Amino acid sequence: MTDVAIVAVPETAGSALYGMVDVLCAAGNVWQTLVRAEGARNLFQVRIVSPQRAPFHCGHGIPVEPAAAVADDPRADIVILPELWLGPDEDIGERHPELLAWIRRRFDGGAWLYSACSGAVMLAATGLLDGCDATSHWGYEDLFRSRYPRVRFRAEPALAFADPQGRIVTAGGTSSWHDLALHIIARHGSPGEALRIAKVYLLKLHDEGQLPYRALLRGTPVADALVVSAQRYLEGHFRDDGALVSAVAQLGVAERTLKRRFKAATGTTLIEYLQHLRIEDAKRLLETSATPVEEISLCVGYEDPSFFRRLFKRIVGLTPSEYRRMFRSVGAWTDVPDEAIPA
Repeated sequence: MTDVAIVAVPETAGSALYGMVDVLCAAGNVWQTLVRAEGARNLFQVRIVSPQRAPFHCGHGIPVEPAAAVADDPRADIVILPELWLGPDEDIGERHPELLAWIRRRFDGGAWLYSACSGAVMLAATGLLDGCDATSHWGYEDLFRSRYPRVRFRAEPALAFADPQGRIVTAGGTSSWHDLALHIIARHGSPGEALRIAKVYLLKLHDEGQLPYRALLRGTPVADALVVSAQRYLEGHFRDDGALVSAVAQLGVAERTLKRRFKAATGTTLIEYLQHLRIEDAKRLLETSATPVEEISLCVGYEDPSFFRRLFKRIVGLTPSEYRRMFRSVGAWTDVPDEAIPA
């Protein structure tokens, strides 16, 4: 069997921790038991490893009883770092130094490293993601940009591979641990067994990635008063034709200066901020109304619906119609038959 160590600390989210334990322990045997097939066996030996051996409670008071402490230097072919309950401005780099050192030793010894959601923050603290592609929940993009600038953070994929061999893999937001578990089973067991586990647990690969779920606008504090004024002006006038030109005129500053300071303060360009305001408003209309896409395009400031559709797909990862089908609220469509949904 492949030896799996799943890391647990007080900040760990219990759903991802025990979800991974349950699914990996079932690999190789649950399908075979359900269909009464021969050859049932466990593919993974799964243990919970923590900084201390003593029982404790993780996020939301969920009890954890570790099988080993890092001081025991437990062997592991695979090390998994599940989701952590962390605020978007928190870091974990100084909290568990012995654990981080153990993770590095396991990697140097040949182990495969996997993280789910904000577990990537812990993985980044080891330094093993420096210079590599990585993902996490989209809400931690600013944290990575400020605390771990050497990590090439990508908000869009469900899984990101840090190296050509795939020895370090990070998974995106919360339920992306499903994708990660199926990847681990396929890679270290077999693709057929991963498919069987997906059928048993009704696990769905997030082929659409994270972009459809991502909030384009977040209340990140900005110290530059000029940039704050620009944000507030655009929030009230983003639908207007020539919104950027009027913003520059309203603020009485050179366009080049405003663009430079906006990028430095927020990490996004002025035009990207305007686009995000418009696309977020379009998402709201798609979720809550039956308004045709062409009208939504005009409403948020784009006269050319074709351009709007292309921009929406690039930013959100889905077409407007696909987004509407995925996120439309029940109340908005109670009396509208499916055949009447605008394309």
